[in-house]
Amino acid sequence: MALFMPVIWLFYEENGLTITDLFVIQAIYSVTIALIEIPSGYVADVLGRKNSLVIGTFFGFLGILTYSLSYGFDGFLLAALCLGIGQSFISGSDTALMYDSLVELNRRNDFIKLEGRTISMGNFAEAIAFVIGGFLAEISLRTPFYYQLGIALVGFITALALIEPEIHRLEDGKSKPWKNIKNIIHFSMIENKILRAYIFYSAIVGAATLTMAWFAQPYFEALDIEVVYFGLIGAGLNLAVAIPAFFAHEIERKINTKTLLSLILLLIGACYLTVAYINSLWGLLILLLFYLTRGVATPVLRDYMNRHIPSNMRATVMSIRSFIIRIFFASTSPFLGYVADLYSLQYALYLSGALFLFFGFIILTYLLSQVEI
Repeated sequence: MALFMPVIWLFYEENGLTITDLFVIQAIYSVTIALIEIPSGYVADVLGRKNSLVIGTFFGFLGILTYSLSYGFDGFLLAALCLGIGQSFISGSDTALMYDSLVELNRRNDFIKLEGRTISMGNFAEAIAFVIGGFLAEISLRTPFYYQLGIALVGFITALALIEPEIHRLEDGKSKPWKNIKNIIHFSMIENKILRAYIFYSAIVGAATLTMAWFAQPYFEALDIEVVYFGLIGAGLNLAVAIPAFFAHEIERKINTKTLLSLILLLIGACYLTVAYINSLWGLLILLLFYLTRGVATPVLRDYMNRHIPSNMRATVMSIRSFIIRIFFASTSPFLGYVADLYSLQYALYLSGALFLFFGFIILTYLLSQVEI
């Protein structure tokens, strides 16, 4: 329930930052997540997913507090570093805790249904936050951050209340951490070919959705949309994620795996190129389609991956996926932001679409050769 998201770019701009600065901070944020991602996933597999989530939500609170008190690049960078650490400990642990809870309850097959509903509820909450945040921003662009502190505190308290399921912990997990991390990386990236393909494909899709999320507000501004409507449009886009995510298990059941994997990449790439081409309010409809695709892709790809991951390394493997997302994003986003500032947002969107289609097509071709219908 991120109240500040509908105006985050305007908040940066008000404090003297450019689109390049925005993407540089987000790239450093992603590198921070990447560096801690796999070790934090391992911590979750050894010490417990609940403990990892408690650490993550605590750093999330610190990050929002730092944003609330900062007025320039350095302060925003420190806030992003805190949020990056927090996200690293949350990423992978949340999915692993849910999946292993369902295994313990003999409800493994319900994962995609409940994961889809979780994503749906999260996006409904974000949609509400976009509306409220937009109106709070009418007071000042800093006001949403003050209210966000209360939400972050609720997240921390909720993490303390979670119940850890029984999991198959790694042998010698505490005494040989780096050896075990190396073994998990070897298993997921070398031994298990189909899991490796799913990790890279899911990472490309994840990087594409992350990049579009940060281009959205500059795109609204380029269309001369008033600030008060940023929240309402953001709410609509989040509802576009929530609805298909809620029914992702039905969609997965009706469309065979190869077709669904192909459609996800095709729609994401096509939306990038079309949004770049359409410089009018009609482009919002294409953004809507992009977010609808994202709503299906996230739970479906997580389910496909989890089918090939042993319980005792689930959080670590999910963190490997997030690591690759963040490395890809950090490697490309500052350049894309530079292109947007130097040339135009349109060129940056065209370049992004071509980039994701190129790498996605290579990985998809290999993945389809490994997947059974």
